Amino acid sequence: MTNLQNCLDSCSIYVGTYQKYNNGSLYGKWLNLADYSSYDELLEAMYELHKDENEPEFMLQDHEHCEIFEKLGLIGESYLSDEIFEIAEQINDSGYDIEVFEAYIDCIGKVDFNSLYDGVINCYIGEYSDDETFAQYLLEESIPETLPNYIYIDWESTARNLMFDYYSSDGHYFRA
Repeated sequence: MTNLQNCLDSCSIYVGTYQKYNNGSLYGKWLNLADYSSYDELLEAMYELHKDENEPEFMLQDHEHCEIFEKLGLIGESYLSDEIFEIAEQINDSGYDIEVFEAYIDCIGKVDFNSLYDGVINCYIGEYSDDETFAQYLLEESIPETLPNYIYIDWESTARNLMFDYYSSDGHYFRA
């Protein structure tokens, strides 16, 4: 299970200010979100970093490894949502790895976090090596043990037809 530390551990932002940028300076610092327990604590560090300005207007000049947060619209050029820590904690508390959430976004496209969370909780089936293995898993219980040996199941065709009712990305499978 991914925890909050791991969910945010590789997510870093480079924080400068518009005033410094407009004056020809890229001065700022990389801040790792996992080093902070809340948005307010991160904001405090940003103000401390740029305490030489009266009212710094922060400029997020770059960010790394924040794909899910970017896809959710929580981070972007010059923008960081005050909900990012809360959402990271909800991902942690879900019991699913962040990769499951990323896979669901890949399947259905851009959504808000509540739709993403509900979709993962209600539609996630599991991780499988391929469609055929997934089809066998789903149908295994409905095939009688006394199935005559002359009956052949074409798992490739079965999986292809079955996938009209399911989504998959990176080995993660969801009900449509």
